[in-house]
Amino acid sequence: MKQVKAREVRLKTGDELQDQLLELQKERFNLRFQVASQQLTNTARVREVRRDIARIKTILAEKAGA
Repeated sequence: MKQVKAREVRLKTGDELQDQLLELQKERFNLRFQVASQQLTNTARVREVRRDIARIKTILAEKAGA
């Protein structure tokens, strides 16, 4: 999965963002298990997912305020 761009996120609806947020949170959960069991090869993915989650939450908050 590739990194989420803010431009692409802003074009999505609130429901689509909620779905994507849930998917990223599941991925983060799975990555944490892989880190704990030392099975994760791409450790940078943890950081990308965490930032993607923050990006989506920020844009959801912006849309809620608008």
